[in-house]
Amino acid sequence: MATRRRTSAPNAEWVLMYRGGLTRSRIAALTRAPASTVGYHLAIARAADPGLQSAHENAASTRARVSVQGLARMRRVVAMVQETGRYPSRTASAAEERTLAAWLERRRHDAMAGALAPAYRDGLAVLPDWQRPPRPVAYEARWRDRLGALVRYRAAGNDWPRHKAVAVGEEHGLGVWLHAQRQKAHRGELDPAKAQALDEALPGWRLGRQRGRKPGNGNGTSSGPI
Repeated sequence: MATRRRTSAPNAEWVLMYRGGLTRSRIAALTRAPASTVGYHLAIARAADPGLQSAHENAASTRARVSVQGLARMRRVVAMVQETGRYPSRTASAAEERTLAAWLERRRHDAMAGALAPAYRDGLAVLPDWQRPPRPVAYEARWRDRLGALVRYRAAGNDWPRHKAVAVGEEHGLGVWLHAQRQKAHRGELDPAKAQALDEALPGWRLGRQRGRKPGNGNGTSSGPI
């Protein structure tokens, strides 16, 4: 029994929480484990890593906050980026992804302020440039976000958004983006994969508003967006 216990120690999640500044009693309360068991695991971890205690004290002194929920979100962010090649977006249609994006943005701010909990710093280190997503990845994420936003805008019964001064707010933002896609398509510069995505999600996007027709009318000849 004793051999099995020592083999499983130290608990990696408890060590991350301790490194992030949480006390033994706090870790025990959050994980519903006996404080003596947590202490045993942390003792083994400190013996294996002489710098663990100082990292814990530094994190505690700067009041870096680490929670079980935060660690779970960190793992989901890492899994998402590794599986999809993109970072979570605050404008995503899924509430879960928006939550992860907001969490990650706070960690970026913490890192810039020098107050990022070591547990998060070490966990996110597996993602290259997580503090500033690579431009291609960030661009693709933004493009997909705008496509999704336009799909939802049209599904709500709205006509194609305008990009000129008469449009404001969401309509203007989506109109500018859509106008840029049409211009690129006209010049032959739009990525074929993006053109296909637009064709499939938004039939008629190249034509836009139909002159003399009310929103929601489908077919007709158009001379372009107005």
